[in-house]
Amino acid sequence: MRIAILSSFYPLRGGISQFNAAMLAELGKCHDVKAFSFSVQYPGFLFPGKTQYVTPEDEAMPVDAEAILSTVNPFSWIKTARRIKEWKPDLLIMKYWMSWFAPSLGYVARHAGCKSVVVLDNVIPHEPHFFDKPLTKYFLNGCTGFVSMSESVEKDLLSLRPDAPHILKAHPLYSHFGARLPKEEACRTLGIPSDKKTLLFFGLIREYKGLDILLEAFRDLPEDYQILVAGEPYGSFEKYQAIIDTLPGKDRVHLFTDYVRDSRVKVFFSASDLAVLPYRSATQSGISSVALNFDLPMVVTDVGGLASTIGSRGTGIVAPVPSPEAIRKEILRYFADTSVQENCMEAIAREKKRLGWDAFMDTVLDFASTL
Repeated sequence: MRIAILSSFYPLRGGISQFNAAMLAELGKCHDVKAFSFSVQYPGFLFPGKTQYVTPEDEAMPVDAEAILSTVNPFSWIKTARRIKEWKPDLLIMKYWMSWFAPSLGYVARHAGCKSVVVLDNVIPHEPHFFDKPLTKYFLNGCTGFVSMSESVEKDLLSLRPDAPHILKAHPLYSHFGARLPKEEACRTLGIPSDKKTLLFFGLIREYKGLDILLEAFRDLPEDYQILVAGEPYGSFEKYQAIIDTLPGKDRVHLFTDYVRDSRVKVFFSASDLAVLPYRSATQSGISSVALNFDLPMVVTDVGGLASTIGSRGTGIVAPVPSPEAIRKEILRYFADTSVQENCMEAIAREKKRLGWDAFMDTVLDFASTL
């Protein structure tokens, strides 16, 4: 089968690009696949991070992708659709996660000359705007089928397009970061103590992800706990630093607030005993897939699809609300009860067998064949 993938690819960086690179590699084992990417993904003023692109320090694996689609230039939309149509794919696969991409991807989907399947990270963004729903409806109505990676995304999809052909398939594991290191070695690399219970907050630091909730939860935890914060802030870090400055254990909050290059991911997860996702809103989380790869249990909040994809699977425990008190209670429960720890590790082993990229892509292609 000839399959075109239109989404973020190297040299664009981040979890979406990593997902697409893994998808491209898996499909390339048995199919003729071509990657099309953005020449302009976001205009600079809309991007709150330091850079959209990999740097030499990132050590990202290059991907051969044709950078052609500018989200701000409608003439490039026409060019992209024509280029894909000329390549004559049997299937176009796209990723969708925010309404900024709806006009450009929606146009291409309508004019690429083949059926399209969209892997949905989000339908309604975590930080919504008044224009999200009309733009997203335009996009959804131009596509053939959809893959939701959580029940909350599936619900949002059907709220905007009730007749949408779709399947529900869990996020596959990110396994390209390597194997877990001994905790002592990882902590030594980071320059932090290895004899404390280490809580990991990983990934881009955004309001909805609730780092402030975790910091407030940490305020009343015993002295044998420490927090490891690893990820680039989207916007100012001042509000988080203000909280840290008031903590009695502020010397046990270890900050690595830069973009984490691929080769360093394993160090942070290997140094940790528990990942904490204190999100105010969520659909599914790519961070949870990385945590599973490194055999790291999680505490998550009961928002979006986290309870169903993590709590019901037993790979972590769920705080009922995104509050410091609820997060603190579940952290303490995890470390106090060895049976909870053992159950989480057994569940992680089961999930690692179930969530391979081969199974994910086989399901997507089987679904596409029915459209």
